[in-house]
Amino acid sequence: MLNINVRGENIEVTSSIREYVEKRISKMEKYFSDDSNPIAHVNLKTYPSKGTKVEVTIPLSYITLRAEEVNDDLYAGIDLVIDKLERQIKKFKTRVNRKSREGGSLKDIPLDDVTPEETEEDKSEIVRTKRLSLKPMNAEEAVLQMEMLGHEFFIFEDSETNGASIVYKRNDGRYGLIETNE
Repeated sequence: MLNINVRGENIEVTSSIREYVEKRISKMEKYFSDDSNPIAHVNLKTYPSKGTKVEVTIPLSYITLRAEEVNDDLYAGIDLVIDKLERQIKKFKTRVNRKSREGGSLKDIPLDDVTPEETEEDKSEIVRTKRLSLKPMNAEEAVLQMEMLGHEFFIFEDSETNGASIVYKRNDGRYGLIETNE
C-alpha cells in the first residue's frame, strides 16, 4: 500500500486537491510490491505569479524517485509529475533487467508490472572519459572557474578541508556545494 503525504506551501490543500493527488498517485501502486510500504511525499506550492509547483518524492531502499513540475494549472502539474515518475520507474526497471541479463548484481528489485522498453536507447551510456587533477582552492574560486568554463558543475580540492568538493549551479540560478566526508 502506497502511503501519501500531501503538504501545501502558500496553498490550502482542500479535500478535492487531496483526492485528486491520491487518485493519481495510487495508480502507481502497481509498480511496488506489497512488502515495500513506500511513502509518497507530495509538496504543492503556489507563487505570487499564479504559477504552481508540484514536487513528489518517493524514497525507497534501492532508489529515490523524484519529480517536479512548474505549471500554471495545479492539476496539469500533478498529471505531468506522475508521467515523469512512471518514466523513471520504467527506465530504472529497464536498466535492472539489462544488468541481470549481463550478470550484474541487481536482480530482486521489488517493482512489479513494469515491462522494459527495449527500443528506448539507454541515455546513461558513458561516451567520454576525462581525467583531471584537483587544484586546491576555496568554493568562491571554484564558482568563478566553473563560470569561466561555462560548466554546470566543477570539482576541486577544498583548500580548507583538503577534501574533494563539488560546486554546481542550481535550477534557481544559485549555487550549491557538495563536500566529501574524509
